[in-house]
Amino acid sequence: MADPRPFRPVKIAVLTVSDTRTLDDDKSGAILVDRVAAAGHELVHRSIIRDDLAGIILTLEELAADDGIEVVITTGGTGVTGRDVTPEALLHVGEKEIAGFGELFRWQSYAKIGTSTIQSRATAVVAKGTYIFALPGSPGACKDGWDGILQDQLDIRHRPCNFAELLPRLQER
Repeated sequence: MADPRPFRPVKIAVLTVSDTRTLDDDKSGAILVDRVAAAGHELVHRSIIRDDLAGIILTLEELAADDGIEVVITTGGTGVTGRDVTPEALLHVGEKEIAGFGELFRWQSYAKIGTSTIQSRATAVVAKGTYIFALPGSPGACKDGWDGILQDQLDIRHRPCNFAELLPRLQER
């Protein structure tokens, strides 16, 4: 039986974390932008920020506080090197961690890249009623994260449940 609810576009921001990419050569950000549009969602913000903890925190706080943004998807900065600080920024900004997102991402990534998936610290949080998802910076990881998780979870028609249907309730107390 088809879900009777109509599709509802989600307002999404894409943030690339990189010291070297520009909008012209940001393949991972472009993949996410293309998939957001193809799914019928609304891209309301796209930017690139350097691998700087304080700057990432400030940007995520600003995006989460923006009533016109419901979801932020970051790409980059999730590895284990010294400059990879995106997960730390999410944990600083987030009020609730969505541990299953990173677990599911690594599980599905394992089928493609084997044990190398352990180097990914993909994660997700809720901050100020906004979902924030951190994907690795590779184009393949962005495809996997969107195609294997986010496209369904951001579609209110996905059953048995999804993130989109919970958006109005994220700030309940």
